[in-house]
Amino acid sequence: MKSLYLRDVFEQSNIPMPLSDNECNNMGFFIDEIYRNQSRSVFATLVKFLGDVDVAEEALHDAFKAALEQWPRDGIPANPRAWLVSTGRFKGIDAIRRRSRFDALPDDIEERLPVDISDELDGEGIEDDRLRLIFTCCHPALAADAQVALTLREVCGLKTEEIASAFLIPAPTLAQRIVRAKTKIKEARIPYEVPSPSQLAERLGSVLHVIYLIFNEGYFATSGATLTRPELSQEAIHLGRLVLKLLPDAEVAGLLALMLLQESRRPARTLLSGDLVLLEDQDRTLWDKDIIAEGSALVEQALASRQFGTYSLQAAISAVHANAPSASATDWAEIVSLYNILLSINPSPVIELNRAVAIAMRDNPQAGLTLIDAILERGELTDYHLAHSAKADLHRRLGKTEEAKTAYETALKLAVLEPERRFLEGRLRELPD
Repeated sequence: MKSLYLRDVFEQSNIPMPLSDNECNNMGFFIDEIYRNQSRSVFATLVKFLGDVDVAEEALHDAFKAALEQWPRDGIPANPRAWLVSTGRFKGIDAIRRRSRFDALPDDIEERLPVDISDELDGEGIEDDRLRLIFTCCHPALAADAQVALTLREVCGLKTEEIASAFLIPAPTLAQRIVRAKTKIKEARIPYEVPSPSQLAERLGSVLHVIYLIFNEGYFATSGATLTRPELSQEAIHLGRLVLKLLPDAEVAGLLALMLLQESRRPARTLLSGDLVLLEDQDRTLWDKDIIAEGSALVEQALASRQFGTYSLQAAISAVHANAPSASATDWAEIVSLYNILLSINPSPVIELNRAVAIAMRDNPQAGLTLIDAILERGELTDYHLAHSAKADLHRRLGKTEEAKTAYETALKLAVLEPERRFLEGRLRELPD
């Protein structure tokens, strides 16, 4: 396909074909490989030089089109990425100048015009540009859903249709969300920059939250016919690796560890039919041991720093589960201790619910049930199906069939994900008369 595309470029440009079909095909695959691996870092640098996401996107495509035209004829440049940035920058500035016939030039256009930018095209500078773009897409001035959409579109390079499909919303709705976010960046004059050290802790939290939102939607979808959306989880892990590489931090390592440890169990979480399999019933031989080892090492690294937070503690809990040889061998005492620390620094009814379940497993079902009832009596989590599902399971373990049935039915009314609904329906059928 790339060979045909290259030939089309030459024919449309009236440029003599300088290469054989085989050579042209190899060149096409080489450029395609660069696009897959480096286009988003090139794009991030173009955003810095051009100051506009849309102009940078157009300039990126123009630069790769120029590469398809010139590299087969002139040879591959010594630094392809720098060549693409430089070419795209000039293409973008030309586009800005053409538009200036109708609109005023940006105030800082002169700063983008110097010819020699070689000092800014080294690897470290370009990596910094990617971090700058991530912080811009996750700016707190943007709505949370816009941060997620913009990050997937601009940092990860996903198409609008792909993002819309993953989140089960119409593509035009998602496109409008992205357009509004870009407009907000322009109107609010949100800078493309990494925050100052004094702002970094606050702003990094927003970035990590967006990454975790993306992962959670992929790991445990909020709606639809399937339990997971692997493409979103993989994008979130990719972002986590990128941020950790560019900005080493204990909580970044903790978040990456948490995502890896949860992702390691994906093959065992559902049957071929798509039905849900609980953690205690999963075939642990299906868990990815290499990913577990990587995640566990990151947990140790984060905790050893003494600068850890909620993501690192959640990862530590996941590591206890992941490294247990069997469900019965799980160290529930350790898990309860970790939940105690987590709850002390991040009071949350959901964390309290998870701690209650852990106490039920460490001590007895009634101990956990008492804690869950107290949460529900406070009016918290009354619309959270997992709270009622957990309550039902503890009643079932205690042999309280009628109470279990009532709680399962409540959970079923609240659940929207089809695999979860089928699971709850199955639990109801299994209860004795």
